[in-house]
Amino acid sequence: MINVIGLGYIGLPTALMFAKSGIEVIGTDINKNLIESLSKGQLTFEEKGLDDLFSRASEKGIKFTTEYQRTDTYIVAVPTPYINSSKKLDPKYVISAVNTVLDVCEKGAILIIESTISPGSIDRYVRPEIEKRGLVIGEDVHLVHAPERIIPGNMVYELEHNSRAIGADNLSIGEKVKELYSSFCKTEIVVTDIRSAEMSKVVENTYRDINIAFANELAKICRVDNMDVYEIIRIANMHPRVNILQPGPGVGGHCISVDPWFLVGDYPGLANIILAARKINDSMPAHVLGRIRDIMREHNIKDISKIGLYGLAYKENVDDTRESPTLQLLERMDEHLAFGVKVYDPFIKTRMVEHQFMNFEDFLNEIEILVIMTAHDHIKNNMDLIKEKLVLDTKNICIFDGTYKL
Repeated sequence: MINVIGLGYIGLPTALMFAKSGIEVIGTDINKNLIESLSKGQLTFEEKGLDDLFSRASEKGIKFTTEYQRTDTYIVAVPTPYINSSKKLDPKYVISAVNTVLDVCEKGAILIIESTISPGSIDRYVRPEIEKRGLVIGEDVHLVHAPERIIPGNMVYELEHNSRAIGADNLSIGEKVKELYSSFCKTEIVVTDIRSAEMSKVVENTYRDINIAFANELAKICRVDNMDVYEIIRIANMHPRVNILQPGPGVGGHCISVDPWFLVGDYPGLANIILAARKINDSMPAHVLGRIRDIMREHNIKDISKIGLYGLAYKENVDDTRESPTLQLLERMDEHLAFGVKVYDPFIKTRMVEHQFMNFEDFLNEIEILVIMTAHDHIKNNMDLIKEKLVLDTKNICIFDGTYKL
């Protein structure tokens, strides 16, 4: 039996995938309301293909509880935030989960950490918790790091089709865990050491953050001389060895916007390009705010309540608002005492911020400037409703002329 600890955006789909594959799974989370909902067959977030996966896992007998189980295999998928002041990993949730596992696990249990952690975290935070109990790593407990590599909006597909890295102290344990993940993973699974597995996951997300920062810096440069950054990127990408990503209003989510800080925090003075990229991407909500001010001045609009931000989610077609550029922008607007801006997102069903609308047309009726922050299919399918507005299109999705760009 596998006991999956933490049933959020990563833990729940992972638990369901193992269960669907015929493996006995019990999912554990400290959130009682979450466990009650799942036990009633109610999902706690929207995700393409998750309903069907949940149904198939339920047919196989997956169970949910707030209690850790006594078994020989654990997967820890708890949150791993960073400490804002130091930019280092905050390991408290991992440490807590590991200690509770050690309270109940069988001798020789395999403890798999899926949570994204900074390089060296298992050495710094996990091994000492085991050793202070007088337990022998490799005999009483086996440590493995199998970092998740999936993205909200396409989790179910990517769980099956993205390659995996399994980091283990012992090759035979690594191969055993590889066989476990092979029950649903249809592509390559690499067995390596723990430090390499830790580093590879952080490097993947840092690479993307740097690429996005380059696109965002290009957008700022092109804005100074009124050049079309999208046309320039399109032409540059015709070169067979160039692949510039698209600029945007900021970088959100719990991976790309967070993981690079682990390297900045752990390697001060060395992670210079990484730090510069983080600063550029974190500056984009303020850049959007500046563009809004430009439009207001051009059209002599003085009432901030005539501005509408479309999209609270950090990426298209999901309800995940973690590190959302829109929330970052709202924080900056508060700092400048600019209250009253309207907000709408078709995927967010509960009220998160002031002046949030639940009806799209009501939202449009109250604004003059529409700022597209998230490229949901919903807005792409409703272009006819926004053509008469002043539109700041930070995602370059509008199919009509006259919009403002980054």
